[in-house]
Amino acid sequence: MPARRKLLLAAAAAPVLASAPVAGSARAQQIAGGRTIRVIVPFPPGGAVDLLGRLIADRLPAQLGGQTVVVENRGGAGGLLGADAVAKAAPDGTTIGLISVTTLCASPFLHSRMPFDPQKDLTPVTQVTDGSLLCVVNAETARQRGWTDFRALIAWSKANPEQVRMGSSGTGTTSHLNISAINHLTGARILHVPYRGGGPAIQDLLSGTIDMMFDVMPALVPHVHSGKFKALAVSSADRVPSLPDVPGMKEFADLGLGDHSVVSWNAIMTAPRTPEPVVAQLARAVKAVATEPSFGERLRPLGYSPTVSESPAALARLIQQETPKWRRMVELSGARID
Repeated sequence: MPARRKLLLAAAAAPVLASAPVAGSARAQQIAGGRTIRVIVPFPPGGAVDLLGRLIADRLPAQLGGQTVVVENRGGAGGLLGADAVAKAAPDGTTIGLISVTTLCASPFLHSRMPFDPQKDLTPVTQVTDGSLLCVVNAETARQRGWTDFRALIAWSKANPEQVRMGSSGTGTTSHLNISAINHLTGARILHVPYRGGGPAIQDLLSGTIDMMFDVMPALVPHVHSGKFKALAVSSADRVPSLPDVPGMKEFADLGLGDHSVVSWNAIMTAPRTPEPVVAQLARAVKAVATEPSFGERLRPLGYSPTVSESPAALARLIQQETPKWRRMVELSGARID
């Protein structure tokens, strides 16, 4: 069994009840009279986001006087169902959610009907991670077509419109929006092929049914190491430490991508109208968790980097600043989900 799968299965099998507090944590202040805190993970158990939520929940009691913290998986609608549960929770700090940038910044422009307004019905606490997407191609296809690097892939696509088939985990995902922007900026004609989940797309990339993926790193890196996939680029402006030989987007300024950078990030949000002192306390606790060295070490194999906000207000500004970029990518993609 691949190492990544073992890691994720182990996380999924772990109890959702957080571990006991460390010695001395009883001095920390509890929230809402010590009632149980729920960490809503808006995806099913076993994936990278689920593991991230469990890592946070496992460490939070030590920052909250031993208060019980549990993970609750609310998968569905690309993360909207879980986020909606947070938006409709009691405003007392006992429900927090691990919410993605696409839910916060892109979903209002993807969906004809939204059950909540991400910028009005969710209260920012702190960002916790960010991570690049990884561009990989089937290694044998790359050898046959001379895709020695990302430039060669783009050039081949321009000369052979819609003959490069890129799989993704679905319409309106970060992968889909990213490749639509790259097509627009470079003049490439890469064909988007949506799947119902990343797993089937990866299997078709392994078999050569499709040619490439631009997706989250945890699912792809093992196949790069095995030699089945060839890594060509990351979606962030700069290279990432875990793959130092793979170029970032700013190295392709000659292709029109000098200002293009897509980083998929996650943030802790809580219910609207939660009192500011409670939000501040949650922010301090989560940031203390996210800055622990052991937390970063656990994230590294997943392609995530721990990244925290200066304050809840700073996270609110980030969401506002990022929204126009994601709206533009939705418009370029033509994606619409009814």
